[in-house]
Amino acid sequence: MPLRRLLSVACLGYLSLLVGCKEEIAPPELPRVGVQQVQTTDFAANVTLTGDVQARVQTDLSFRVGGKIISRSVDVGDHVKANQVLARLDPKDLQNNVDSAKAEVFAAQARVTQTSAAFVRQQKLLPKGYTSRSEYDSAEAALRGNQSALKAAQAQLANAREQLSYTALVADADGVITSRQAEVGQVVQATMPIFGLAVDGDRDAVFNVYESLLMAPPSDAPVIVKLLDNPQVQAQGQVREVTPTVSADSGTVQIKVALQSVPAGMQLGSPVTASGRTQGRPSIELPWSALTKALKEPAVWVVGEGDKVELRPVQVGRYLTGRVVIADGVKGGETVVVSGGQLLHPGMQVEKVNAKDGGAAP
Repeated sequence: MPLRRLLSVACLGYLSLLVGCKEEIAPPELPRVGVQQVQTTDFAANVTLTGDVQARVQTDLSFRVGGKIISRSVDVGDHVKANQVLARLDPKDLQNNVDSAKAEVFAAQARVTQTSAAFVRQQKLLPKGYTSRSEYDSAEAALRGNQSALKAAQAQLANAREQLSYTALVADADGVITSRQAEVGQVVQATMPIFGLAVDGDRDAVFNVYESLLMAPPSDAPVIVKLLDNPQVQAQGQVREVTPTVSADSGTVQIKVALQSVPAGMQLGSPVTASGRTQGRPSIELPWSALTKALKEPAVWVVGEGDKVELRPVQVGRYLTGRVVIADGVKGGETVVVSGGQLLHPGMQVEKVNAKDGGAAP
């Protein structure tokens, strides 16, 4: 057999062997992942707030003059009546001012009496020509001046007596003493708070709430407020006030719920709770297993065209038990990997499996 023909036969055999091997090589298996087609829903979380019962009207009681406290007749928690004396200052200095003002009034009265008699004499002598007009006018001016001085001295005496009365600190209304900032023997300045008074009457349940929970204005729906240590003791109320500013210390706003028919168990300062729902916002709920990480931010794997995966950064709205609420980053109708995404990389083609029933995804 010629050598050329022999080589041709050998090449044909080798090519046939290669074709056969190629037909026997199986295509690579695609990684199987559990997927879920997400839908957008309005998510509104249940929120339980903790606060306390406070008086609708609260005021700080302070002396209107300064001095040394010599007595105190009430303590924190005491119930007081309107005009009841709560504490007293040493009145010596102010009493001296009263005595001095009294002496000035007596002196002014004496001057008025003297100049009044002199003026009467001038009135009698002037028609007879025994005195001059200028002397008459001088007597009248002296009398008017002393009368004005007497009025000023009397006003000064009234003011001194009023200042002396301020040495007694009295309650403005019926209520409960909630705080005390001074003690007997302490020297205090005017307007320095001495007692805190919770006025009898209406009561509020006060809660500090993060601003993010107040996306919508409060509704007129009633709020059920329960005693923290005894939920059986409860009262109904309505949101009365929401502070317009956020606290710089806590980052919260204050909500006051006006209570109606407050039971005896809900005393001032009692811790209470109230439950409600936040405003619903478009969100997507996914199982915890769907959440992964892209560099420093949370992300999920999204299956796109050609069953290829894409790592999508997302914004987490809320973490729940076994679930996570995605606020932004994924749209309704998209397919998200919820299991088997540990070894994926961007652009990888996958085999989808419906995570709910374990069957192949359509």
